[in-house]
Amino acid sequence: MDDLTRDAESLLTKTNLSDGVDRRGFLKTALGTGFAAATLPVMAQNVVKTDTVGLTAGTIVLNIGGQDVPVYRAQPEGKTNLPVVLVISEIFGVHEHIADVARRFAKQGYLALAPDLFIRQGDPTKVASIADLQRDIISKTPDAQVFTDLDAVVAWAKVNGGNADKIAITGFCWGGRITWLYAAHNPSIKAGVAWYGRLMGDSNANFPRHPIDVAGTLTVPVLGLYGAKDTGISQESIVVMKAALAKGPNKSTFIIYPNSGHAFHADYRPSYVEADAKDGWGRTLAWFKQNGVI
Repeated sequence: MDDLTRDAESLLTKTNLSDGVDRRGFLKTALGTGFAAATLPVMAQNVVKTDTVGLTAGTIVLNIGGQDVPVYRAQPEGKTNLPVVLVISEIFGVHEHIADVARRFAKQGYLALAPDLFIRQGDPTKVASIADLQRDIISKTPDAQVFTDLDAVVAWAKVNGGNADKIAITGFCWGGRITWLYAAHNPSIKAGVAWYGRLMGDSNANFPRHPIDVAGTLTVPVLGLYGAKDTGISQESIVVMKAALAKGPNKSTFIIYPNSGHAFHADYRPSYVEADAKDGWGRTLAWFKQNGVI
């Protein structure tokens, strides 16, 4: 057992499984159902719905350092030794879209795990204002806390049907940034796919580093999927990130979609671009396969 796994497993004081609710029934009922309040109204005509036929899907709860952390889990029913993918949410938390992405991976043979990484700070699915969400929850969720939770999720996966040598990570927006950073934090990750995650920013105690700061030493190959029309992530920052990555030992790369802005994969939002979302999904599966995850 490597040191990272040992340290993470020491955080798992108890684990309880329940499909649909956590062990107390109140902490996080029906994780992964409904859409976040800040994203309403939903573009229902575009929403992709992935069923659970052939899957085991629902909420598990990991107790990490005394905190119950709900995780949406989806996997092929009755299978073990599965490739693992960590699915990291946007700022809106683990709502229906993120759960559906997990089920999509499960249909491809993965043990997909989407943890509620904001559980200590609040419930982002219930906050109607993005400004309030950023101020009251996102800004107060330290990267170090996120990494500790993800370490524990990885440790759980390794002893609950996941293949310890085949672990990947993908994330959207806030989760895209975390994808880059966690790939640097945990070099045992085989590959990552970052969907329009911020690359640069101001540093503080909660966010001491950003993807640009780890690019030169990153060893995990990360595929960045970004939109040329994204007003929040400049093309200049991507150019700088590419140059920093080129100085390091990894094989990370970017795909830039000229017709997309931010959140082009989010099929429940007006920003959705179906052709690019489908292309990105295909590239994600191919990237993981190319890098030995499956």
